[in-house]
Amino acid sequence: MLMHQGIGLDRFNALSERGAVHALFECCCSATWARHVAAGRPYKSHLELLTAADSELFELSEADIDRALECHPGIGRRAQTTASSQEQCAVWAPDEATMSAVLEATTHYEEKFGHVYLWCAAGRDATDLLDDLTHRLGNSPDTELKTMLGELAKINRSRIERMLGPEGGYLDY
Repeated sequence: MLMHQGIGLDRFNALSERGAVHALFECCCSATWARHVAAGRPYKSHLELLTAADSELFELSEADIDRALECHPGIGRRAQTTASSQEQCAVWAPDEATMSAVLEATTHYEEKFGHVYLWCAAGRDATDLLDDLTHRLGNSPDTELKTMLGELAKINRSRIERMLGPEGGYLDY
C-alpha cells in the first residue's frame, strides 16, 4: 500500500527532494531510480513523469534491478514489504490445480532466470498468468530480461498513477 496516494502532480513537484524520492521509492524499490526520477522535476504532465520513469528504469544497472526485484514477492508468496507486484490486480482466486501449476512454473522460472517472475496482473486472471508463465519459460535470458523489465515498468506506471491520482487532480473540499 502506498502512503502517497492521489497527491497530484503539482504537489509531487513541490515535495522536497527527500519527500519525492520517498514517494517514488514506494512505486519502485530502487533508490537509484527514485533519485533520478525525482531529479527530473518539475514534470509538466503525468505522461512526462511516466516517460521519465520508464527511461530511468531501462537505464538501471543489473545490481539496481536486482535490488528493485527484492521488493516483489514470488507469485503466491506474501511480500516482506508493502510493495507487491500483485497489488493492482483484480481479485482472482484460482482453483487448486491451476495454482499448483502456477507455483510449479514459477519455481522453474526462478531456477532458469535467477530472479522472481514479474507480471502486471491488472485485468488478468490465473489462467492468463499460467499462459504467460508457460510462454515466458521459452524465452532466452536476454529476451526475458526485456520482458521482465517491461512488466516492472507497467507495475511502476500503475503505482505512479495511483500516487498522483487523476490528471486534473482531486477537488479540494
